[in-house]
Amino acid sequence: MPAVSPVWKSNVSSTNQPRPRWLTVWIKKWATVLSRVYDLGGGTFDISIIEIDEVDGEKTFEVLATNGDTHLGGEDFDTRLINYLVDEFKKDQGIDLRNDPLAMQRLKEAAEKAKIELSSAQQTDVNLPYITADADRSETHEHQSDSRETGKAWVEDLVNRSIEPLKVALQDAGLSVSDINDVILVGGQTRMPMVQKKVAEFFGKEPRKDVNPDEAVAIGAAVQGGVLTGDVKDVLLLDVTPLSLGIETMGGVMTALISKNTPPSRPSTARCSLPLKTTSLR
Repeated sequence: MPAVSPVWKSNVSSTNQPRPRWLTVWIKKWATVLSRVYDLGGGTFDISIIEIDEVDGEKTFEVLATNGDTHLGGEDFDTRLINYLVDEFKKDQGIDLRNDPLAMQRLKEAAEKAKIELSSAQQTDVNLPYITADADRSETHEHQSDSRETGKAWVEDLVNRSIEPLKVALQDAGLSVSDINDVILVGGQTRMPMVQKKVAEFFGKEPRKDVNPDEAVAIGAAVQGGVLTGDVKDVLLLDVTPLSLGIETMGGVMTALISKNTPPSRPSTARCSLPLKTTSLR
């Protein structure tokens, strides 16, 4: 009887979120284009430039450049609206809701709902009865009417923050705005009209909206899974590393071994000078 029983082995492959989204685009429409995915989700912002082509009968998705902001997402937009509502309530009632966790949770849910409604309506109401009690145990209520135009002042700088990564990605890919054939918006926050308008102004063309921003990741990941298992044929994704990877060298300097926006498998050599009689490296 064997002392060690066999175990199953599995290989797991991962890919950045914007990549599966372009596999979703392939399902919708096939063309040879230079495309860009603008992904503004709940917690992060990602931008990728991808060349979609067909080589020897194989559909190829080659990532040319990627960039983004890990501290920009829909939650930041929610926070702006929450802070506005808290400040207005304190101004009217003299009570700071930040000291009431239960009230803040209700306000957070109401703010997210209001933000979603303002994506399709010009105005919305935030109505929270019995939100808290004052020092005399008197119940107080929160009621605030907000318009899309008013909301613009809260978040315009957040939308503008997404433009700089667009410029950097284009520069890294050696392209200009006029080279981009296709722009697609993905991520729930891209439903905001201000985001759509800013992207259209930057690229000089309306972005595509034929892909559901909430389903794109799941559908694209399913296609990629099919590619890895062999169920989906003739599709090739050529990815790059979004950040430079390297080691710490003398003086605490980070020396890149794999530069950003290059395939992780591309070999490279890094050289650095060391003092005489060096016995170890960290």
